[in-house]
Amino acid sequence: MDNRLNGVATLDCDLQGLGVLVTRPVDQAAGLCALIEANGGHPLAFPALEISPIPNPDRVLDLLLQPADLFIFISPNAVSHAMRLLGKHSLPHGARLAAVGDATARALLEAGYAVDLQPTDRYDSEGLLALPELMRMAGQRVVIVRGEGGRALLGDTLKARGAELAYAEVYRRACPRSNPASLLQDWRQRVDLVTTTSSEILSNLVLMLGHTGWPLLSRTPLLVISERMREQAEHQGFKTLLVAQNATNNGIVARLCNWIESGH
Repeated sequence: MDNRLNGVATLDCDLQGLGVLVTRPVDQAAGLCALIEANGGHPLAFPALEISPIPNPDRVLDLLLQPADLFIFISPNAVSHAMRLLGKHSLPHGARLAAVGDATARALLEAGYAVDLQPTDRYDSEGLLALPELMRMAGQRVVIVRGEGGRALLGDTLKARGAELAYAEVYRRACPRSNPASLLQDWRQRVDLVTTTSSEILSNLVLMLGHTGWPLLSRTPLLVISERMREQAEHQGFKTLLVAQNATNNGIVARLCNWIESGH
């Protein structure tokens, strides 16, 4: 049943006033915050990642316009910034498109592009690389659309399998310089659980809260969106970990609901 509260779909669960720290970038947090609130939770936005356009886009635009066998989009940010760069242009006709996860695939569909390849078991580079279609890449030109930097695993593995590889880095990521003092002061009253949707967000959050905030952060239940992130958080010393099925708003809130209903 699709219930709605103020236009936001609810998931037929009660988060029972759960205080949830939402760490997504500023322009990506609203939907998750609204869904948490619609299901009885209390979201608190504290962005742990800044996203900005690249300063010199001409070279990257050329990469997006050149013929390729496969374009791989790493994230919804990669899709939105690539589409902004393309403007009235389109990706080359005939190229296959791959998305790392559901949210990225949905962003491509909303931009008018069909998705040819997408992992089904895990939404990360490892899941994509396990697809049979990517096992033999000799002679294929592949463009990975992503932010500046990032993991090397996907590109290195595809090159080892014979692909001719290029990176179209369409946006920049940075750690915000927010002062966490007021957040830490109210932490015990307002934060019952923390959500993180990328390894970089998790690392930035630890850095931003510093030594003062670590005792509070490490003892607060942490939601992540992949097994790789769970392993990272466990290694860093987090005590209670939840893994959402995916990084979508519904996937995150569904996991929160399950956690509440299970009595923790």
